[in-house]
Amino acid sequence: MNELPSTMRAIRIHDHGDAGALRVDRIAVPAPGEGQALIRVAAAGVNFIDIYKRKGLYRVPLPATLGEEGAGTVVALGTGASGVSIGERVAWSSVQGSYAEYVAVPAARLVPVPAGVHTSTAAAVLLQGMTAHYLAYATFPLRPGHRCLVHAAAGGVGLLLVQIAKRCGAFVIGTAGTDEKAALARAAGADEVIVYTRTDFAAEVRRITGGKGLDVVYDSVGMTTFLPGFDLLVPRGMMVLYGQSSGPVDAIDPQLLNQKGSVFLTRPSLGHYIATREELLERAGDLFRWIETGELSVRIGAEYELADAAAAQSALEERRTTGKVLLKPA
Repeated sequence: MNELPSTMRAIRIHDHGDAGALRVDRIAVPAPGEGQALIRVAAAGVNFIDIYKRKGLYRVPLPATLGEEGAGTVVALGTGASGVSIGERVAWSSVQGSYAEYVAVPAARLVPVPAGVHTSTAAAVLLQGMTAHYLAYATFPLRPGHRCLVHAAAGGVGLLLVQIAKRCGAFVIGTAGTDEKAALARAAGADEVIVYTRTDFAAEVRRITGGKGLDVVYDSVGMTTFLPGFDLLVPRGMMVLYGQSSGPVDAIDPQLLNQKGSVFLTRPSLGHYIATREELLERAGDLFRWIETGELSVRIGAEYELADAAAAQSALEERRTTGKVLLKPA
């Protein structure tokens, strides 16, 4: 194996701000610590959590290398690292520092990539796919007959969540901003899709359900969709707020939950749903198996060179993307 370089390119922020805060820095290649593996990154996923950290909505020590997920090849192992081997293809999620040519990842957080899954697909599916998995199987376990609303149904999580929700037997209503995005959501299996830029989504949901309402709302949009969604829930339904692409939501009085029908509100995050290695491998294993058998389609909407991370984040933030956005360091 070729000798590893001493330095690498990494996308870092030194201050919080807009996409212009992203800098291409040359820094030392990290040495894998106790229980870690050093990975040569083939592809890194671009996610809204990266944007939240860039803006300072989620605080991280600065300077910081962004990027929460990726896939690549193991090139070195730290003391005590087990479960993976040098030369193996692996993927990871919820490990910061992936916008770089190399990243050190705890071996316990790595998932081996099966032969039937392309490395870029593995990078594209892990964070958003496991998010969709826990939303549909754990946060609100969908069953046949349930009615759910998936906001941003043509986005990275949305396209996967629609497919998984249909797999569970639910009736799925999606929202999208354009006819083109609506077509993608329908192709993923959505029973109905609302183009929210020309139709009031709440009124349309009432029409589609005949006023019966929804068992669950999966909301990654936040500010502009959050409060109207409560009016669409059946008694004891659930509002699942798992993102804030339009901005943070305002504080609410808990009494609102009673007024809307003793409904539930949760704000989950992936880390709590892959807290153990067993759960990580179970969720990732389902995704990879479905990909290999053709039961789950992963759309890679755009790929950017590592140096173009600002353009990639801007495209995602401005809702000009569908499916997954990747950075390619090589």
